[in-house]
Amino acid sequence: MRPALALAALLALSACATVETDDMIRIDRAQGSEENIASLSSVIAANPQDPEGYNVRGSAYGRAGEFRKALDDFNRAIQLNPRFYQAYANRGLVYRNMGQPVEAANDYNTALKLNPNYDVAYIGRGNIYRQAGRINEAFGDFNRAIELDTTDGRAYHNRGLIYQVRGQHDKAIEDFSKAISLSPSSPEPHNGRGLSYVALNNDENAFADFNHAIELDGKVAESWANQALIYERRGDKAKAAKSYAHALGLDPKYQPARDGLARTRTGA
Repeated sequence: MRPALALAALLALSACATVETDDMIRIDRAQGSEENIASLSSVIAANPQDPEGYNVRGSAYGRAGEFRKALDDFNRAIQLNPRFYQAYANRGLVYRNMGQPVEAANDYNTALKLNPNYDVAYIGRGNIYRQAGRINEAFGDFNRAIELDTTDGRAYHNRGLIYQVRGQHDKAIEDFSKAISLSPSSPEPHNGRGLSYVALNNDENAFADFNHAIELDGKVAESWANQALIYERRGDKAKAAKSYAHALGLDPKYQPARDGLARTRTGA
């Protein structure tokens, strides 16, 4: 596979359900530490009928990867306040992380019935649609969140992914740039913008984006594989192979890194 075809594969993968976007829960064991949970539990013990306490602790359990405990807390919050739209959206995100998109979509729908102006729920539901290949519906949800003047960079990032797959790279770059301004510590929009720069043969800006993504989080396989793609396009197969190998070390299942390493090691 030549670099141009490799780019096409990366662009296709960017819209695939297997890619983790920045609306997925990032595991943070500190959130689930005994000290933190004990503190939140003491708040609940003092106010057992306050649904907000369960919602906050549920979010902490979710960040810690304790999804079942998170569900229990969100269920309790909703039981105490059936109109608690934030708790429905939070539970939807947990369901999505558990690989239960139908349940997630149902919760996002309920949240939006309760509050039609809740941007977080549009973004969450949009990603469910995007992963299911319902691109037009996803696009509509991301647009709606943006029309609501969201300050959540995920709306722009995810709409940018759709523009990218549609081949509208100038618009994609605009959206990724907005996402970067709203979420400057996130590597995902840098990777997205970089791929659109590559599609427009602007390798210099692409390389800068991929390198910055690595600086922000050196444990993302996609960033290293993207950096390797630029080395490969430059004809530097040694550096490309090294970056592809690093990406594969971070995620042995990341196919673009596997394919890239095979190309650059064999000289194919």
